Parts: sequence; C-alpha cells; structure tokens
Amino acid sequence: MEQWARERPDLDASPMGVIGRISRLARLLDVELARTFSKHGLDRPSFDVLATLRRAGPPHRLTPAELTSSSMVTSGAITQRLDRLEKRGLITRTPSELDGRCVYVALTGEGLELIERALPDHVANEQRLLATITPAQRKTLADILRKLLEARGDT
Repeated sequence: MEQWARERPDLDASPMGVIGRISRLARLLDVELARTFSKHGLDRPSFDVLATLRRAGPPHRLTPAELTSSSMVTSGAITQRLDRLEKRGLITRTPSELDGRCVYVALTGEGLELIERALPDHVANEQRLLATITPAQRKTLADILRKLLEARGDT
C-alpha cells in the first residue's frame, strides 16, 4: 500500500488492501476447512447440503429449490451434488404425493449420523480459525461482510 501511495498518489488504492486480504484469507480458510471435511469423507459443497438439510429440522427434508436458496451450492451444481450424496446413501429423493413435479430431498439415517459427527469438528475448526479475534470483533466482521454481500445482491 505504501508503494502504491508513493508511485500513484493520485489513486486511493486502499480497496486493494481490503480485497486482497479477503481473497487471500478465503484461500487459506478453504484449505483449513477442506482438511476437516475430508476427515469425514466430504467436500465443502457436500457438507453444505447435509448441513442445510440438518438445520432444516425434522424431517430434515427440503426441495432442491429450497436447498439451493438456503445453501452455498449453486443451482447448477445441486443436481450433481445430490446424485453423489444419493449414491453414497446419505440422502433420498422422493416425489411429492401432492405434486408430481416436486421432489423432496431428505437425509437418510446414515446422512444424519455423518453430519452429526462432522458438525462438531467443523465448528471447532472454525472456532480455532477465529480464535485471534474476540466475539465482538467476530460480530462486527460478520456484519461488515454481510453488508458487502448484500450490496452484491447476495442475501
């Protein structure tokens, strides 16, 4: 930042410091999160689908559209993820009795057991990764990041 200030004092390059740090941190965090997920035979999108179904509460069932809107998985990737999870016996897809066009995705017993084992490890990992900042700082950071995401149309 000092170099840019010296070389191009006419530009406010401070956004580069913020965006660069967010990007760098995201890459570092992805590596750390992937380690924990892999211990449970999962990747980030698969974990997210299972966790989204789990946090929906009993019967741990959502439509693919609901999954897409409440998870971090894009609509284009959801079918592929569901196919893989279904082949592993972690979810089922069942047509709605009321609307043949609607399908429900639900955790199986094995899927529920897996997410119940993986979730505490994931939360402990995230606690460890954020241990250098206080709970108040976490809240402030989360609020700032939410505001930036909302400005980009991400809710």
